[in-house]
Amino acid sequence: MRNLLVLTLLFSAAASVGFAQTPEDWRNYFTDTPLVDQDGNSHRFYTDLLKGHTVVMNFMFTACRNSCPVMAGNFANIQKWLGDRLGKSVLLLSFTVDPDTDTASTLKAYAMRMKARPGWYFLTGTKDDLKLVLQRLGQYVEQRDDHQNLFLIVNEPAGLMKKAFGMAGTRELIATIDSVISGVGAER
Repeated sequence: MRNLLVLTLLFSAAASVGFAQTPEDWRNYFTDTPLVDQDGNSHRFYTDLLKGHTVVMNFMFTACRNSCPVMAGNFANIQKWLGDRLGKSVLLLSFTVDPDTDTASTLKAYAMRMKARPGWYFLTGTKDDLKLVLQRLGQYVEQRDDHQNLFLIVNEPAGLMKKAFGMAGTRELIATIDSVISGVGAER
């Protein structure tokens, strides 16, 4: 795993400093900000997308020609690996960092190119709503090209979150995702 940077965060550790002591605290922190997926459907961020799931998140824009295609390719491979778990216990969330350009229809075309199956959401929203969610995730940037090449992997029921370098090899990323799905490192 030499190419994979993994940072583990435990929600329970955050609770010791006054953050996220209850599921209601998590909802309040992550917010139920409305986001729109590639099909034009609205989702509340915490309640509809995080609560009760393991989620793998990345941050991208459809016109990106550098890191985004590599990370999307990793997501496509992770989607295959997840099999029937995708859309049930595990969700893939791709957030645009360019909501002015990446409308639901633009994201739909991108999702089709990636052969995204149900359970892989490409998310946009109003500039203010998306900014709030990305800030809460530590991923807001003023310039779209400044986005980080990170995956955030969250097992909400276990209170576990890990960050991984999104440009790492798929096998390394899958090992990290599998550890989060399994709750390895969670001590609630």
